[in-house]
Amino acid sequence: MPASLYLGLISGTSADGIDAALVEFDDATGASATQARLLFGRTYAWQPALRAQLVELGQQSAQVSLDAVAELDVRIGRAFADAALRALADSGIGAASVAAIGSHGQTLRHRPEGRAGEDDPVSYTLQLGDPSTIAERTGICTVADFRRRDVAAGGHGAPLLPALHAALLQSGAEDRAVLNLGGIANLTLLPRAGQAGVRGFDTGPANGLMDAWCLRHRGEAFDRDGAFAAQGRVDDALLARLLAEPWFALPPPKSTGRDRLHLGWVESQLRGGEAPHDVQATLLALTVRTIADALHATQPGPARVIACGGGVHNRTLMAALAEALPGCAVESSAAHGLDPDAIEAMGFAWLARATLRGEAGNLPSVTGACGPRVLGGIYPA
Repeated sequence: MPASLYLGLISGTSADGIDAALVEFDDATGASATQARLLFGRTYAWQPALRAQLVELGQQSAQVSLDAVAELDVRIGRAFADAALRALADSGIGAASVAAIGSHGQTLRHRPEGRAGEDDPVSYTLQLGDPSTIAERTGICTVADFRRRDVAAGGHGAPLLPALHAALLQSGAEDRAVLNLGGIANLTLLPRAGQAGVRGFDTGPANGLMDAWCLRHRGEAFDRDGAFAAQGRVDDALLARLLAEPWFALPPPKSTGRDRLHLGWVESQLRGGEAPHDVQATLLALTVRTIADALHATQPGPARVIACGGGVHNRTLMAALAEALPGCAVESSAAHGLDPDAIEAMGFAWLARATLRGEAGNLPSVTGACGPRVLGGIYPA
C-alpha cells in the first residue's frame, strides 16, 4: 500500500523543547486517515538563553524591538531546522525520504479576538520560526504558518488537532474526550455520533503556570511528578480570585495563551505571605477545576478522557483529574498505542500532508471559522 513520510515539529506554550515526530501515512486515504504510524519521536531542548528569551516574550508586558523579533524569527527557524536534522540522524532516516516538514513554530502572540478595548479590533496570531530557513537548512519542503488562515476566516486558529484526534481516537461505542496537557490545556470532544459532532477548545492553563512558578521558586523547569504541588494545600480564596478571570466563563470556540495566563497575572492575585508550595497546589487545582468545569458544561459524563502532552507525566495532576471526574476513566493516550509526548508533533506532520494534498486542515465546528480551509504556506526545498 503506498505510503508517505512527514516530519512534524512544534514547540508549545511552555517552550520546554522542540517536539519532532516522523510519521508514516497511508496514501490511499484522505485527510481523515486513520493509518498514521509514528516511526520516531523525540523532544530536543532549547538552548537555555533562547528558551529564557521565549518565556519572557510570552508575557503580556514584554517589550521588544522589531529588529529583535526579526532576528528571533531566524534563530527559532535555525533551532527547528537543527531539531529536524537531529531527528533524521537519530532515526536513521534520510532527508530524501521525507515528503515535507510541518512546522508549527513558537507562538509569540495569540489574540484571535483582537486587543481588548479597541473599536475596530484586529484578530491575529503570530508564530515565529522562519520556514525559509528550515527549508534551506534541511533541504526538505516545509509547510508552516498554519493558524493565520483560520483566523483570517473568522476562527481562533486553535486548536488544530481535533480532526486528527477524531481520526485516531474516536469510538463508535462511547463518548470520549481527548485532553491535551501542554502549557495550555485543550479538550477535543468526541461523541459517538461521528466527526460532525466533534468540538474542541482551550480550557485554560495546564503546565504553563505551574512550570513558571516552579522555576521561580525551585529553579526547576517543571514540577516533576507534581511533588512541589503535593507539599502544599489549596488556597481556596486565591483559587476563587483566579477563577474569576472572565475568559474562563466564555463559551467555545475559544483559545488563549501565555500572553493572558502568565505569571504576572498570578502574582496580581496574591495578597502577600502565601507559601510557594501552597500557590503551586492552587495552580494545579486551577488546571483541574477549569478542565472539569469545561467538560461538565460541554460534554457531561464522557466514558473516557484520553490525556496527552507533558502533563500526563505529572502523577499528582492526573490523580486530581481522576478525582474531579468520577465515573470517567482518565488515562494516557499510551493506553491506545499513541505516545503522549508525540501527538502534537504528529498533528503538524498530518497538517503538512493535508496542505500538500489541497485538503482542509481545520474543523469550523472547533475553531469557529466560516468554513473549512487549506492551512499554511508551502516553502519548497
